[in-house]
Amino acid sequence: MRARSLRHRRRNKIAKRRALIIGASRGIGLGLAEELAERGWHVFASQRSVSEHLGRAAEDAEIEVVTADVTDPATLEALAGRIEPGSLDVVLVNAGIIGPESQSVTNATADEVTEIMMTNAVGPAHAAMVLLPLLKDGGTLAFTTSRMGSIAESSGGYDLYRMSKAAQNILAKGIFEQDAKRRGIAVLSLHPGWVQTDMGGSGAHLTVDESVAGLADVLEAKHAPAHRFLAYDGSEIPW
Repeated sequence: MRARSLRHRRRNKIAKRRALIIGASRGIGLGLAEELAERGWHVFASQRSVSEHLGRAAEDAEIEVVTADVTDPATLEALAGRIEPGSLDVVLVNAGIIGPESQSVTNATADEVTEIMMTNAVGPAHAAMVLLPLLKDGGTLAFTTSRMGSIAESSGGYDLYRMSKAAQNILAKGIFEQDAKRRGIAVLSLHPGWVQTDMGGSGAHLTVDESVAGLADVLEAKHAPAHRFLAYDGSEIPW
């Protein structure tokens, strides 16, 4: 604890980079908030409802807990009003659900389609638009997506989840072209890998620590103003 505290004091002598992570109450979002804070960032980390895990992480790190829900526009507007415009280096929208057990479009109900599309595609895109003014010119806007949203690599199956992530990717590309490009902001659609989280399951290939270490490297790198679909290790994923 003492060694970590000393590292934090040394880092405070230089200007801290600042990130906002939407969806940081557990899993990859929480792990990434902790990783960036350990690297010397000031992290705004959002929860929808009180997260004991995030609260404990914030006690021992440069993490400021905020509240937001990508499906509730009022919470996004309130959050945007708390952070100075142009003050963030990175905004990451890390919201998503796997959806119903039956992923087939032949069995999907209208409510199931609405929920997964609002949570995985429309909500994150709306959140990004509301929060974009908080980013510095030349900063990075990122979305947590999935390789399963790649049309080129699709093997079929998990119809609703694949559909929602492909939709998120195209909305991210549109945000870059219409809004971020003129400010030199890079837009990244990031695949975290198959990770041992509640969603990924215990049999997944990567631990949370392995995934977030790679994601943090990608977010810390300087990116040209473009939209890119990248894996956690920085490799390109085909559309």
